[in-house]
Amino acid sequence: MQPVAALYISYDGMLEPLGQSQVITYLERLGHVGRFHVISYEKPADWSDADRRAAVAARFARAGIVWHPLRYHKRPLIVSTLYDLAVGMVVSITLALRWKIGVFHARSVLCSVLCLPAVTIRRGALISDIRGFWPDERVDGGSLARGGLVHRVLKRLERLALRRSREIVVLTAASVPILRGDPAFGLPTAPITVIPTCADLARFVPATAGPPAVFTLGYVGSIGTWYCFDEVLACFALIRARRADARLLVVNRTEQDRVRALVADSAIDPAHVTITGADHAGVPDMIRRMSAGAAIISPVFSKQASAPTKLAEYLGCGVPCLGNVGVGDMAQILEGEGAGVALTAFTPEARAIAVDRLLALCAQPGIAAQCRAVAERHFSVETGAQRYAAIYRRIAQHG
Repeated sequence: MQPVAALYISYDGMLEPLGQSQVITYLERLGHVGRFHVISYEKPADWSDADRRAAVAARFARAGIVWHPLRYHKRPLIVSTLYDLAVGMVVSITLALRWKIGVFHARSVLCSVLCLPAVTIRRGALISDIRGFWPDERVDGGSLARGGLVHRVLKRLERLALRRSREIVVLTAASVPILRGDPAFGLPTAPITVIPTCADLARFVPATAGPPAVFTLGYVGSIGTWYCFDEVLACFALIRARRADARLLVVNRTEQDRVRALVADSAIDPAHVTITGADHAGVPDMIRRMSAGAAIISPVFSKQASAPTKLAEYLGCGVPCLGNVGVGDMAQILEGEGAGVALTAFTPEARAIAVDRLLALCAQPGIAAQCRAVAERHFSVETGAQRYAAIYRRIAQHG
């Protein structure tokens, strides 16, 4: 097939690690099915890093992708988002007309709504790559009232976008029956493809020297909103009670003061905690310093559609994961395939059981190879790219 003219729209920035791992990494592998233009929203602090900006621009150029970065606005709440939407609509229409775009790939429901005018004008095909139940995430995160005016409007727009979609992409198998059976989502009829947040397994590889001599529980990424960092600290305290030399390694770029404050408020000696930052290229080396990685997330309704990026990265590096039930397909993968332990509740009893099981699992011979095999089955970016390519081929075949 001839590559189709495609516009990819992401509200996440390409200068962020997430944009580099979950957008650029895929698009670099899809040049045979699409001629891509990318709209992204870049945070001012990221944009001010000239070296990073140049590196990302060069990466796009090597892949033959045209990047159209826009500025992300955070305040005032709601008004800033509406402004970003309006700018994105104008830019998407302009690009669609100039480059005769036929496929619109929207990373989130918000971006699906943003590009609907351009889709309509061009009579194009919309791929809603929803990345989660976005309006419900805002409620579960405390930024919207369930049933309030804004929530109702967002749910209506979500239903509109899903019904207008030619293809839908979700992160978890757990979310598929919800989309198919819950009228709140508009009962969409488009094909649904499950593509979890994958990792570049050529970069996320196990340590050649084996696990660290000192047991190290690791944590990568944000600690805010629905990330239960207090549970990570509680579990680490139990690990310390069983392994007196154990350490906690926290890899976080932007919330280090908050991490220090939470550690100070706990019963954990800060001397046993290392807090550091890493860019996208440095994350694999950090994970290889861990004996186990934590991905504990509030098990609210919207998280059934979530697949934490850190899970794929931990397992790719051969590191077992301490997760929890109620978050997408995570518990089924960890427990069903022996790649980690899922907390069943946020209680002292459940934590103690999970920690004991985690320590036993980490001591098993061959556990790194076992985790790596699970990552290759579920989280290979190559497999994810093949699934995306199949979507583009279906669209090209049906016009």
